[in-house]
Formats: sequence, structure tokens, C-alpha cells
Amino acid sequence: MTPENEAAARYFSAITAALSGLEVFMRDDRSPLYRHGIVAKIVAEYIARLDKSFACWRNRLGFMDTFRISRAESGFPVFQNLLELENDRRQADARLANIPLAGELREEMADFILRHKEFPEALQKSMAERLYLEDVKSENTFGPFTLAQTAKVSVNPKTARPYYLVHWATFDGSANLPLVYMVTVEDSSEAMISQLVDSNGKLNEKVDIPLPVDGLLNPELAHRFDDFTEKNSAYTLSPATIAVNLDKDFEPLHPKQLRRVVLGPFYSAGITDNNSTVTEVLAKVRKPENAWLLTWTIQEVYSKAEKPGRKGLFSSEKTTQEFFVNTDDLEAARQGVSSYENHALIPHEAYQALYAAGEAQKIFAGYKVHILSNGQVISDV
Repeated sequence: MTPENEAAARYFSAITAALSGLEVFMRDDRSPLYRHGIVAKIVAEYIARLDKSFACWRNRLGFMDTFRISRAESGFPVFQNLLELENDRRQADARLANIPLAGELREEMADFILRHKEFPEALQKSMAERLYLEDVKSENTFGPFTLAQTAKVSVNPKTARPYYLVHWATFDGSANLPLVYMVTVEDSSEAMISQLVDSNGKLNEKVDIPLPVDGLLNPELAHRFDDFTEKNSAYTLSPATIAVNLDKDFEPLHPKQLRRVVLGPFYSAGITDNNSTVTEVLAKVRKPENAWLLTWTIQEVYSKAEKPGRKGLFSSEKTTQEFFVNTDDLEAARQGVSSYENHALIPHEAYQALYAAGEAQKIFAGYKVHILSNGQVISDV
């Protein structure tokens, strides 16, 4: 195995362990994030998509020599990898038609070994490509952009408007970071109110809503909403900016809360060099599969008040939201959020190494630390 392949194998082992641990954390009803309920469940679904992407990329290395990651910044793959994965998914059926079936390849490999007494590298590459293409055909990978879904529908008893919890995701090509978005938005469209709200101001139980629903639940706005989210999901845009844009661009939609989950940076010993102190200490961890650290940030902006609209003979104003940005907290003001949480997930062995080196307190200042140990996540350390 070449040094490059060894490094790739270490990276895939580390990132797979990190994502598996993060998914355990998100689905654990004892975790501090589980109080958000459906939020943790939604994020876990996108983590599973990421995990699927990494499984595909690992197979791809069996017949392709290169795989680039953002070593000095996010620690995640560069955007080009996602574009290639998406392109391969579209071409998968055509390419598979030109590769023998897995059973045939195994027979050829066994025959080659018996006849030539050496390893059949060409056949092994064909097998790796077939496994990769069969895997990548699934649409459950984390793509450059994942269209919105409506995950929850209810009615605000104060306004008698239906509201939706809608989520979508993107992989930011500049920062090389996976981003998950969730917005709670009220809908004042007359058609949706008459359809979804009963005479008691509650959700109409006679309407069957097979959740999750692809796209925004309001069919008249769904395509525009998809277009909006694709154009307004860049990491450089603050959550407050996105919320204001959404409020401004859609007359009947009233965003009450927007969350963004930023996955990363990811640190891996001997692979990433995005933090010299972390890299130096992680290099001392005995087991390479435990020499990693994954961080993520949950950002939130919410509406503190609604300014009523005004309809006049010559001009009118739409109802607008007043979003709260916490200017008393300099970091919250910089991020353009009402609040934020920094989280870190780290294997027990790696945490012990950082603690023994006297670096844990400095590195984890401002973070909620979660330790992965024997397949379980311990928080509040």
C-alpha cells in the first residue's frame, strides 16, 4: 500500500468513526441536543447521507488514484468530489452495463490467481468500480444541494396560520463544509389556511399529509422556494440575512425561526493541518482510528415581533418580521444570530491525550464537549 493510500485509509477510518459517533449522539434521547427532538432527527438523516458518500468515495479509491480534502481548513472533501459523485450517479447504469457482474468477476479473479499465481489488479479495479457504481446509484448520498422537505405541519393558535418545519442541505463549495438548514415558517395564503385550519383554529384532521413532503407544502410557492434556498444557502450569508431575504421575497410566508447546522471543521492526525496544536497532540494517540476531533456549530435566529402589513390605495407594505440578533454577544453579532452553540465530539483516547498535554481547556473553551467511548457518547464532561 502506497503512503497516499495509507493516508486515505486512515482518513476514511477516522471520518467514518466520527460520523457514526455523531449519528449516535443525534439519535440518543439522553443527549443534550435531543431536547430539540425533530431537529436532531433531521440532522441525523443528513449525517447518514454523508456517511453513504464516504462509503462511495472509499470504494472509488479502489480504481481511482486521487481524493482531495481541504486539509488546511475544513478537513472535509473538496467540492469537486461531490460534483464527481453526482456525475457518476447519473452515468451509473450506462457504465455498469459495460462491467461484468460481481459473481462473474469473482470467478475470473479466482481463475486468474490459480493460473498466474499473482493478484489480478485489473479485475480488482473492475470489481471496485462495480461496487462503487452500485452504491452511488442510490440518491441517499450528500449532494452539492439537497432540495427542501416539509417535515412537520401545525397551526399557530395565536395567528390561526398553518406553519411548516422545512429543511434542506448544501455543501458549501468555498468553505468545503456541509450545511443543514431548518426553517419554521407560517403561511398566510388563503388557500392553505382554508385547507389546513379547521373552524376551531386547529390543524384539519381530515386532510391527510404524508410527511415528509418533498418541497414546501404550499404547491404554489414550492418551486420558487426551492429556487430561493439554492441561491440563499451560502456559508458567507448569515442566518439573519437568509431569514430577512426569505421574509422579503415571499408575501404570504412569515419565517419565525431559522437554524443552520455547520458540520466541521474535522481534525485528523497526520492528515489535516488546520490546527497545529490539535494535530500535534492527536499524533500521539496510540490508535490512528481514535486520533480525530469533529466540531459543529448550531446557529439560530428567531423573530421577536411581527410588524403588521399595510394596504393602501396607492401603496402597500407586507407583514415583516423583526429578527433578534444578540448584539450583547460579540460572536453572536458577528455570526448574525440570536444564539449559537459550539459542539465537539472526540474519542475518549484522544480526549485523554489532549487533557494530559494540558491543552483540553484551551482547545475546548466555548465548546460543549461530547466523548465517544465504547459506542456511547458521554456529554457534559
